[in-house]
Amino acid sequence: MRAAFVGAGSLAVMTARQLLKWGHEVIIVDRDKARIDALAAELDCGFLHGDGSRPAILREAMVEKTDVLFCLTGSDETNILASLVGRSLGFPRVVTKIDEPELEHMCIELGLEYTIIPARSTGRLLADMFEGRDPLELSTMIRDEARALSFVARDDEEGPLHSLAMPDNSRVVCVYRKGHLLIPSDDTKLKSGDEVVVITHRDQVQAFRDRFNNRGQT
Repeated sequence: MRAAFVGAGSLAVMTARQLLKWGHEVIIVDRDKARIDALAAELDCGFLHGDGSRPAILREAMVEKTDVLFCLTGSDETNILASLVGRSLGFPRVVTKIDEPELEHMCIELGLEYTIIPARSTGRLLADMFEGRDPLELSTMIRDEARALSFVARDDEEGPLHSLAMPDNSRVVCVYRKGHLLIPSDDTKLKSGDEVVVITHRDQVQAFRDRFNNRGQT
């Protein structure tokens, strides 16, 4: 498989190094020529010098041969823009890194399916370790044909949860309202801006996204 990285920071390099170790092909795009020259001496992969949020540069990364585009620069705005450009060019899968959690809702609204917030994930892990808990990996629960998605409720979706038209084999797992977790019941009422987390069968993913205007985020 082939991965393209926008940004050559530590997270990108660590991920690229692991993928290369596993035998995958990697190309890294970065504005800093000196950074590229330094990495070229240690990583056996392709490099592109330029702004990865520009369509002309991303086209050089060979969209048709790339499986995943990772947008991992130090700028949330650049990552979001590069992700939107990458999606428009046809990259099969686009991963967007953001550092500011407040931008997560916007990423969901924009239909960016794979958004990661490294600091939050690490913070939760460290807090669990501090309290002596052994966190259960999500992959041990959501596997095989199951898929977890989320969307942000709009004004016209306010009201009782049971009135929300869902695709077959789909269930609401939880709701986040202003940063607080809600475990819903049938009489729970959605409010505009709520983030709704759903578990569904993989065959229903497209129907889910069609129903919610491509707002579904995996």
